Amino acid sequence: MIEIDFLCSGDGIMSLCDGLSTEYVILKKRGSRVTLMPGALHRMQQVARMTGAVMVYADYADICADGSFAVHPLIDMQPGSLRDDFDFGHVLCVERCALESALVAVRRDYRYAAFYALWLAISRQGRIVHINEPLYKVEQSDDTVSQFDYVNPRNRDVQIEMEEACTDHLKAVDAYIDAKTAMPVEFCDDLPVEASVIIPVRNRAATIGDAVKSALVQNTAFRYNIIVVDNRSTDGTTGILARLSAEEPKLIHIIPDIEGLGIGGCWNMALMSEHCGRFAVQLDSDDLYESPDTLQAIVDKFYEQRCAMVVGAYTLTDINKNVMAPGLISHNEWTDGNGRNNALRINGFGAPRAFYTPIARELLFPDTSYGEDYAMALAVSRNYKVGRIYESLYLCRRWEGNSDASLSLEALNRNNFYKDRIRSWELSARIDLNRTRNEE
Repeated sequence: MIEIDFLCSGDGIMSLCDGLSTEYVILKKRGSRVTLMPGALHRMQQVARMTGAVMVYADYADICADGSFAVHPLIDMQPGSLRDDFDFGHVLCVERCALESALVAVRRDYRYAAFYALWLAISRQGRIVHINEPLYKVEQSDDTVSQFDYVNPRNRDVQIEMEEACTDHLKAVDAYIDAKTAMPVEFCDDLPVEASVIIPVRNRAATIGDAVKSALVQNTAFRYNIIVVDNRSTDGTTGILARLSAEEPKLIHIIPDIEGLGIGGCWNMALMSEHCGRFAVQLDSDDLYESPDTLQAIVDKFYEQRCAMVVGAYTLTDINKNVMAPGLISHNEWTDGNGRNNALRINGFGAPRAFYTPIARELLFPDTSYGEDYAMALAVSRNYKVGRIYESLYLCRRWEGNSDASLSLEALNRNNFYKDRIRSWELSARIDLNRTRNEE
């Protein structure tokens, strides 16, 4: 087995195939304490031959401190698995010829992104196959990746290279979209108010009142309303909203007739409501607008940039509004020139998100409660400019009851697989769009 750093330079991997004549090359993550199960390498090569895969990876078992072990399942790679932190585990089996060809595509001047660029290039050579069998054991180590690593300023040099590698891949598969293709928006639709704050909610009696009140105190030069889609709450949320809506004419309280809607379905109900304004602006039921000027700033940005979507910055806090690490999440990695492409690599756009309602109505959200916002944002960004505000507009509150609490491995895998699926569909749509443009 050849050890390799998964964060490495171009020069550091160019010699991987030197002196090798074997059909397959086995790569191991440097520093991992791996014990192969009997027949593991045979099985990896067997599956590679059976499927014609250019690379295979397998599930493994974590060895715990007490000596016990637990199976660590991975997920299948998809065309949209473009995250630079995609988890292949610790041992890879790569066809040597495919590896040699892929190395040609890796830039030598990379300091960090060479392995990422390498496996993207390998994926262009053929199939990458996941073996959902535990073929080795690994002693656990604390190398957890934070969901906010890609916005951490200390990692900026790394992220710039990762973006470059992803962009090169998108160009190679004809999914890259040029900034010049972003269509400006004409805001000419006649809608009842200028903006609607959209709050989907289910069973948030502890937080919904504060969320609504932060929307009610907005200072604007235009008329706006607040549409709360109360997803058949059972904990007292409905009563709180009924009282508030009786006192506040701006507050529209909608209860779906159907049970089982996801967050996306609640958003669609608000968008399609006769009350929805020209711009639909996010506010989660756990969260708060940071100041009375948030809504005005978002609407101003729409007109300033003639964009179909605006995304602000937020500050992470606890339930009492005490700032938590990493604090401000501003997505400074975004650029007008390449943000719409880099969005396929990162795991989110940021918050608060706001949409030009007629375009959002054409697209609609998938009726899920995870990734629905990311799917909408990708679809909008395919054809339209995204406006950004880098100052904090929003307090994203973390507490033990909300859906962003720490996730099990099973839930994390499910979420990652779904977002990769969203990216796969979006990748196909962008390839088709480019094909159509090239034929015109």
